[in-house]
Amino acid sequence: MISPAASSCPELEAVIAGGELSVLFQPIFGLAAGKLLGYEALVRGPRGSLLELPLELFARAAHYGRLAELDARCRDVVFAGFAALELDATLFLNMTPDGLMAWSTDAGASVTFLQQLGLSPASVVVELTEFKPSTGYQELKAAVERLRAHGFRLALDDMGEGFSNLRLWSELRPEYVKLDKHFAYRLQQEPFKEQVVRSVVELARASRAQLIAEGIETLQEMRILQQLGVSYGQGYLLGRPQSSPHRAPIEAAAIFAANSGPALPVNGRLTARELCIGIRALAPEEPNETAYQRFAADPDLFAIPVVEQGETIGILRRHALLESFARPFNRELFGKKPCVTMADREPMCVDAALDLHQLSAQVAVSGRNTLIDGFVVTDRGRYLGMATGFDLIRKITELQINEARYANPLTGLPGNVPISETLALKLQTVRDFVVAYADLDNFKPFNDLYGYSAGDRIICLVARLLLEASDARQDFVGHVGGDDFVVVMESPDWHARLERLLPQFEREVRHCFAEEHVAQGGYEVVGRGGDTAFLPLTSLSVGVVNCYTGRFASHDEVAQAAALVKKKAKQVAGSSLVVDQPLHALRSPEVCAG
Repeated sequence: MISPAASSCPELEAVIAGGELSVLFQPIFGLAAGKLLGYEALVRGPRGSLLELPLELFARAAHYGRLAELDARCRDVVFAGFAALELDATLFLNMTPDGLMAWSTDAGASVTFLQQLGLSPASVVVELTEFKPSTGYQELKAAVERLRAHGFRLALDDMGEGFSNLRLWSELRPEYVKLDKHFAYRLQQEPFKEQVVRSVVELARASRAQLIAEGIETLQEMRILQQLGVSYGQGYLLGRPQSSPHRAPIEAAAIFAANSGPALPVNGRLTARELCIGIRALAPEEPNETAYQRFAADPDLFAIPVVEQGETIGILRRHALLESFARPFNRELFGKKPCVTMADREPMCVDAALDLHQLSAQVAVSGRNTLIDGFVVTDRGRYLGMATGFDLIRKITELQINEARYANPLTGLPGNVPISETLALKLQTVRDFVVAYADLDNFKPFNDLYGYSAGDRIICLVARLLLEASDARQDFVGHVGGDDFVVVMESPDWHARLERLLPQFEREVRHCFAEEHVAQGGYEVVGRGGDTAFLPLTSLSVGVVNCYTGRFASHDEVAQAAALVKKKAKQVAGSSLVVDQPLHALRSPEVCAG
């Protein structure tokens, strides 16, 4: 507790005057591909003192009116520490509003200092903390614009808490917005948090800002954030704050590799969204020099989109711009001209929902530029990000390996592992869906009578009909094994689709039987005891489980419920569809006989 009567703080004075400060760096990664974006610098006070914790250190500075001076001291320490590590990444520098405004009036000195350290303002993102400024929005906005004029970028910290509110976002239009760690924590267990994140993602897209989720601690949290479209993330799962974080990208790579299995897409298929890299776009009127500085600061930046009111009107290709500026006098001639003058006005643009196999075919016929320099990913026509041919090839290769590893050898459909992972992911995304469990009736006697080759034909028939009955954009078809299949469906007309399936199966399965058996409607078999029994033609039983939000806690519970409903379906003569009702419906299962 700080005493109001105190007029000074010797410990704080010592820190501002040049006392001991240490800096830790926490990595920030792109959630779509695991690419390192940068590091947030976290300052600590003198070790062992009351001011070691940053909250206490900055609270003291705020109490004594010394925030701007403390910010200046921390800023120089961070710059020097980051340069010494020689990290090829973006630096996120925390600053209070008062410190930012004071610094903006003389940022030129910091630019010189950065250049002496081998850094550039383009590699620094100023992260505005939640401390409330002593002046209004317009003064703060003017200060931010002064810093932007030097090449610095802006991030809002802790969106959803404290002073970082929607008006501040609207006024300052930051390049990055950091979502408070509260919203990542136990995200899979709190549906309302998911809705909040969805809303913030849409706001970020509308304002052309990149969203960074803080506080990611579990794979489940990361997976849901990926599916919700959050561009970047940081947290203990991806890397703890360290004084020398050189191994952070290597350690995080293992996490992303382990998380790149077949369950990443929501509906069991990979889309262009999985490849999307959130590259900050340029407005058409911004100068070519700005693009040049960004390319010079980031050797991994392959292209920069030019976007106007959400629509992509061109892209600046790295090799083309740098090659042009390398010619005598070209930088002087074109540096101040609008970047749209040097942009490729006909870039390849694909929707984020495009299946990777379809995307691969488009890239293959689009030419070398698309493969090397990338393409634009859009969401309903609005700019979302960019992707590269290299990432496409890598993801396609991973998909093929996973498909070969887990697919059923007869039907080629995903097996038990992808089925379980798809169910688990559906439960995490907190959306209603249904699970249909399909099983053939009297299949073993048919197999014994006609042989395994004929049995395989019926199994492949069921696989084909289930694929035709489902919507590849929303549904997932899996083959448990033998004559058992699972379909995970989000199609709103799933019931009608499954109803149409039954008579279609009844018609086509007749071709698998001898004519006399079709005419008789079945065949006789001899049991183990020598008794003769008449069995009808093979039919299909389908049990459906309603998986509404909150009903099941795990994919195992879903599987058990589906098995019970399928058992009820098999008790109905002939092909049948049994749908269990939600627990609150208070009526018996609904039966549709084929």
